[in-house]
Amino acid sequence: MGLFGIEERLRELSAKGDDLERINTLVDFEAFRPELERAVPRSDRARGGRPPYDHVLMFRILILQASHSLSDERTEYLIKDRLSFMRFLGLGLADRVPDANSIWNFREALTRATQGGVPATEALFRRFEAQLRSAGFIAMGGQIVDATVVAAPKQRNTEGEKQALREGRIPEDRARKPAKLRQKEFANGTPM
Repeated sequence: MGLFGIEERLRELSAKGDDLERINTLVDFEAFRPELERAVPRSDRARGGRPPYDHVLMFRILILQASHSLSDERTEYLIKDRLSFMRFLGLGLADRVPDANSIWNFREALTRATQGGVPATEALFRRFEAQLRSAGFIAMGGQIVDATVVAAPKQRNTEGEKQALREGRIPEDRARKPAKLRQKEFANGTPM
């Protein structure tokens, strides 16, 4: 497959609704860079070795891994295998892909670091999810076949219904339909 074939395939993926492409438009990943660099400082490279991978690239990899429930080895493989993963990460076919050990080391360093008294991974993932929510979406993780981004459900209760729930009263339509008592704003049949 030549360059034009790859571009055509990416256009086809976009037309089918590539959720990773959508995340790229919803989330400002560069906003995470300062926190990532504080949490996982770069070595001075005085000892040599290959250059470290970009912090934002590695954070994006952790997002892929978490949202698709992937092991480090499987993540490495799928980055090399899937055009949608490569596009999400900003990688081309000829670019170096972090190996499983690099992914593990970055995640461990990020987990050891803290931000606001919590592991940096937790703080950064909360910020990522907050950016998705502010755009009106929620991340739906799971297996690779069903990971997706969906619009967040809208609250349909009127102000009067919300007030009744806060006061502990069960709205009339809920009292007549016991199945509705199992919905999220009720715990054990009583308003939360």
